[in-house]
Amino acid sequence: MLYPERLHQLTKEHADTVAALVCGLFLFCGWFALHLGFLGWALLLLPIAYVIGGYESAREGLTTLIKEKELDVDLLMIVAALGAAGLGLWRREYYLIIDGAILILIFAISGALEGYAMRRTERSIQSLMSLTQDTARVVRQDKEEVITIAQLQLGDEIIVKPGELIPTDAVIIEGYSTLNQAAITGESLPIEKTVGDEVFAGTLNGYGALKLKLHQPPESSLIQRVIRLVQQAQTETPPSQQFIERFERGYARVIVLAGVLLLILPPFLGYWDWETSIYRALTFLVVASPCALMAAIMPTLLSGIANGAKQGILFKNGSQLEMMGKVRAIAFDKTGTLTTGILEVCEVIPTSEYTKDDVLKAAASVESRSEHPLGEAIVKAAKNLDWTAATEVKAFPGQGIIGIVNNQEIIAGKDDFVKNYVVDLPQNLIEIASKFELQGKTVVWIGENEEETGTEGQGDAGKRSKEDTVRRSKGDTVRRSQQDAENVSSASPPLPIPVSPPDSITASSSLSASYQVLGIIAIADTVRSQAGTTISHLKKLGVEQIVMLTGDNQQTAESVARELGVDRVYAELLPEDKLHVIRRLQQEYKTVAMVGDGINDAPALAQASVGVAMGTAGSDVALETADIVLMADRLEKIEVAMRLGKRAQAIVKQNITIALGFIVLLLIGNFLGDINLPIGVVGHEGSTVLVTLSGLRLLKN
Repeated sequence: MLYPERLHQLTKEHADTVAALVCGLFLFCGWFALHLGFLGWALLLLPIAYVIGGYESAREGLTTLIKEKELDVDLLMIVAALGAAGLGLWRREYYLIIDGAILILIFAISGALEGYAMRRTERSIQSLMSLTQDTARVVRQDKEEVITIAQLQLGDEIIVKPGELIPTDAVIIEGYSTLNQAAITGESLPIEKTVGDEVFAGTLNGYGALKLKLHQPPESSLIQRVIRLVQQAQTETPPSQQFIERFERGYARVIVLAGVLLLILPPFLGYWDWETSIYRALTFLVVASPCALMAAIMPTLLSGIANGAKQGILFKNGSQLEMMGKVRAIAFDKTGTLTTGILEVCEVIPTSEYTKDDVLKAAASVESRSEHPLGEAIVKAAKNLDWTAATEVKAFPGQGIIGIVNNQEIIAGKDDFVKNYVVDLPQNLIEIASKFELQGKTVVWIGENEEETGTEGQGDAGKRSKEDTVRRSKGDTVRRSQQDAENVSSASPPLPIPVSPPDSITASSSLSASYQVLGIIAIADTVRSQAGTTISHLKKLGVEQIVMLTGDNQQTAESVARELGVDRVYAELLPEDKLHVIRRLQQEYKTVAMVGDGINDAPALAQASVGVAMGTAGSDVALETADIVLMADRLEKIEVAMRLGKRAQAIVKQNITIALGFIVLLLIGNFLGDINLPIGVVGHEGSTVLVTLSGLRLLKN
């Protein structure tokens, strides 16, 4: 049940939709009353439908006429509807009032769709605003205080604690951490930041506390620029829309002028008397009204939208369905769009003394105590293996991690980090790792100390015999007892681990012959299985250029592009850079689609001729900004959307030809005096029904 406050809010936010629904209700009731012979009730209900449904169109039409001295279709429809009603009352042909009410209803529905588009724009801006902090923690006169963002001044020192959002663009002056910049740059991995690096508002701080210095006004921050770019791109009127508006106004002027001439000239020229001239002029307004032309487009597009919805494609704007059939170039975001956005272990290469399972188990033992995305990917890959969570874990940010497993020290990290422990890295693994890195994969090196550390207090896991250790080093798997598995397992909750700064490796980590490499693990953001096939099919459909846009590094981007058959690659881009690329593509190819999922894609999605967002992986702002949403993140549905767009384009052209043909025939018949008003209405409504049924063909797959 709707409470009065909720009902008031709904009617306020969706007044145009409510008006269209009420107009349709009174129209139906008036028609039903007329059908039953209750003329009084019909003449009461139908004018109410006229007023409720036509108020907004009449207001806009009169405003345009008075302020801009221009006629538009809104005013023409009101005149045509009132003309039909007047003729119905004058000649007592009351069903003509129904015809006028139908014209009013069509325009009321159009106004509701326009209002929805405006509200969608406002929601997309509000979604962006939710990423911005209202306050910041600053240090003034050696004291911390929380102030609003508007009170920040250049040079202010800002404190950001672990897990907090960065309040505004600034430069790090103290501290070390990793920042999740996926919302802004689209990078799939958290980025390591230290003194001297710039950080962006709306990005998420990792484990380290940071002290920042404000080097530019908060209103100049990257997220604020993104908000302004979305506003600008969504409010710009594309050339096609400008042409439609000019055509509507030109058409209205021609029809009104012709109607006035038809009303005045024939009596003076002696062709018709005044009654006949008025009758023919009003008939002209009815048969010349663009109702059939409107029906030639909207039912087709709405059918295409319904068809798409059944297949998991949400079209937010009917015109974008038709536009999708004209796309000549498509730009894809990489992370979360062409790729899954989820890091996974793709290769495990052990040394000759070990197996892949040995490498994964050793890595998972120490990484299970880490919250780094790379560690999470390793633990996930080893979930079906039997391993023991490490103790005495120490993390070296940006380098690696060390822990004790079964009285032995396990190390995992970059090659430079592992070199602090291992005398010589195996040359064959160095070559393989280089190849992986050229493919855009991240390589984690795994090593161990063969000598027991003698650490006490590790429970059953620390009491393994030297014989067990030797056997494990030769690649044999030692199964723990059921009691061991219950006491110490991979499901152990993460414990707080000490974090050491990058330069804290001490002499205790000196090179030793007792350390050796177990193997390497390659981790990458995996490409979607259907991405390559989709790109191939899009090219067969006539797409001339497939482009990839990403905030990732050039090497990773080019590796993914080669795998998928992408024509162009633009890497290391900020949101505004993606927007500029879309604009350049539009200059070259005119109609350009953009497919993305992140906040950083929002400006480009808004600027593109057609913006497509991934429904499951997509951020709120991307979903709000885009014109099309792929509800199940199925990339191959872009091909389906293009085919629907091309079919819609063809059907719309057919319907326009039919509608114009009927209008021309009816106009000729009206001038020759061979049709009366009922025949004109039948012809007008008949053409409308015909093109409507034609548009419904798009409901079929």
